Amino acid sequence: MTVPVPAPGPRPVDLLVRGAELVATMDDRRRELPGGWVAVTDGLVSAVGAAGDPPPPARRTLAATGCLVTPGLVNTHHHIFQNLTRSYAPAVSGSLFAWLRTLYPLWARLDEEAVYVSAHVGLTELALGGCTTTTDHLYVHPRGAGDLIAAEIAAARELGMRFHPTRGSMSLSVKDGGLPPDSVVQDPDDILADSAALVAAHHDPAHGAMVRIALAPCSPFSVSPELMRATAELAEKLDVRLHTHLAEDPQEDDYCLATYGRRPVEHFRDLGWGGDRAWVAHCIHPNAAEVAQLGAWGTGVAHCPSSNMILGGGLAPVARLRAAGVPVGLGCDGSSSADSASLWLEARTAMLLGRLRGGASAMSARDTLEIATRGGAACLGRTGELGELSVGAAGDLVVWPLDGIAFAGALSDPVEAWLRCGPVAARHTVVAGRTVVENGAPVHPGLDDILRRHRTIAIAIQRNP
Repeated sequence: MTVPVPAPGPRPVDLLVRGAELVATMDDRRRELPGGWVAVTDGLVSAVGAAGDPPPPARRTLAATGCLVTPGLVNTHHHIFQNLTRSYAPAVSGSLFAWLRTLYPLWARLDEEAVYVSAHVGLTELALGGCTTTTDHLYVHPRGAGDLIAAEIAAARELGMRFHPTRGSMSLSVKDGGLPPDSVVQDPDDILADSAALVAAHHDPAHGAMVRIALAPCSPFSVSPELMRATAELAEKLDVRLHTHLAEDPQEDDYCLATYGRRPVEHFRDLGWGGDRAWVAHCIHPNAAEVAQLGAWGTGVAHCPSSNMILGGGLAPVARLRAAGVPVGLGCDGSSSADSASLWLEARTAMLLGRLRGGASAMSARDTLEIATRGGAACLGRTGELGELSVGAAGDLVVWPLDGIAFAGALSDPVEAWLRCGPVAARHTVVAGRTVVENGAPVHPGLDDILRRHRTIAIAIQRNP
């Protein structure tokens, strides 16, 4: 007698997030799915459905009851090492240039251990705030400090965060007419050689990559024009992205006009950076013609609202940049200028500043969510891959709680409530289908020990120069 063999059922997905109050997919149609669910298989989104769509079987399920589910937030500008000098008292009231001059001598004490520990702390902090992909602009490479980029990549791999470190650089010291001291600048040939070596060792161009490298001379007042130009040529050759600070402060305008005879955006253009390979940080002070030029190039902008306010830089023209076609993402910026690293906080602040600048209808929570997700993906050259919940995109998502006292009465619009109420931290943060935050806590052990090591290192770095 032949016993019939049941037909095999559908393959279970690796992770199913189900039962959400709302899934804001941020896909091409900006679908919002009440009672929705998201399935992830092999690190990528394999299905998305609404309440009436039967979910697939799953090896693991995360409940999102009463929660908003969004794509993972993308941090497009950060200096993670700076959490070792958070709220450093001698610098808290300084302008950008004064702040930098105070802190450069402290950062000259960085080494691999300091960078690894600060990255572990900083990446964990970002994950708690709903970040799943982050850049980092590490531009201080003291002599004899070791391989600092490799140290922070090691921390990101251990924690399971998607990471875009940028090989920052400074070549103009005070004696050359720049701002940094001699102890933290490098020879241009050494910078270029190390940049190429880091790309060869760590850059992954594949879809769903966890690590990608970009090249990032720091700023017009710390890098020679020759290095800026050579870096752009190297990035073209290696097919990696470019990043720098641009139009951050009126003092930068004054410096560029006095030193180069042109404004920062003109300087950027003349050095071969005008194009869609680059994204820049801050961009607070472009004039109307420069906004249009950035849009024509497709150059992205990392909007850093908290840092811009703390350093008194001004209100970035975010709405005008977006209207001109500029990809605009969100950035926490350095942990000793913004002093915190919550992309939820940056998103809320961006919404409020947008309304302050342009009126009550100028910036909605959905506009800001788009900047924090799709906008960030565009800055990093990963449109369609990051910042949305669509089949084939990276399986990065955040489950945000909408309960408790802060959300009492917020019944009509979960997306607006997400930013207007709060404060909010992630209930679950998922990267490539794996939780890095679960039930509001980091999943990786050893954080208390890391924090003790961090305090010891921070005390040593902050001792009197």
